[in-house]
Amino acid sequence: MKQTFLILIFIYLSMFLKAQSIEAYRVFTSNGEVAEMDHLLGATDTAQVVLFGELHNNPIAHWAQIEVLKYLHQNRKQVVLGMEMLETDNQLIVDEYIAGHYDARRFEEAARLWPNYSTDYKPLVDYARAHQMRVVASNIPRRYANMVSKEGFDVLDELSEEALLYIAPLPVVYDASLPGYQKMLTMMQGGPMGKEANANFPKAQAIKDATMAHFILINLPSDGAFLHLNGTYHSDNYEGIGWYLDTYQPTVKTLTIATRKQSDIHILEEQNLQVADFILVVDEDVTNSY
Repeated sequence: MKQTFLILIFIYLSMFLKAQSIEAYRVFTSNGEVAEMDHLLGATDTAQVVLFGELHNNPIAHWAQIEVLKYLHQNRKQVVLGMEMLETDNQLIVDEYIAGHYDARRFEEAARLWPNYSTDYKPLVDYARAHQMRVVASNIPRRYANMVSKEGFDVLDELSEEALLYIAPLPVVYDASLPGYQKMLTMMQGGPMGKEANANFPKAQAIKDATMAHFILINLPSDGAFLHLNGTYHSDNYEGIGWYLDTYQPTVKTLTIATRKQSDIHILEEQNLQVADFILVVDEDVTNSY
């Protein structure tokens, strides 16, 4: 009887420990070594810019972004939050909301917000508002990116001086040979548009990257850090925004974070090595936010 009792305890204990070992995510360094979230947070101590590449519908990534923002707020003198999800011509609206001039309902009515703003980005913006952090709308107005996707960079020369205030300075430096832009073009040519997909599609991505980099740099705090939230494709492999930051201001110290989903989070898959300084790997069974 005693032996049976001990066996049952052992079984229950094993089941408990197994349940306790279930993880929703893991953090890895660029070379695939397992890291802790504290390690990632500590690495931001010397960064001027933190590019957090997210999967837009991933709740673990959005939770981690909040943790990074809180850590920076607690450990750096100045913190600025920048967001791909906010467009540069909405900066006045953002400033007024952060300053407390009107409530969230009016802000959300006036700004062109993403459908998942309330679940995924509002907590970050409201944290910044509560602590009077500057929030930078960094992305090019989508109407201008759409123009570039159809007609290329030259179409921007037709815009007014006022419109050009919302875009990276022209002419835009562009390297069509960068693997990320090459991959984008290849994917589009293999998609519904087929051969109709042309070289202007990666240019639309590039004008977004260039504009976000430009607005990061002109809002870079003199003694602190700039946390920028963007789709992971915009900063993977140290390309995109990071490439433009390095082009515009080579001395800027940038830390990159990428987000990936894997069926097995205990080892970093080969294709995810070296995509960023830290890789947040989320179990593919984690439910999307939309």
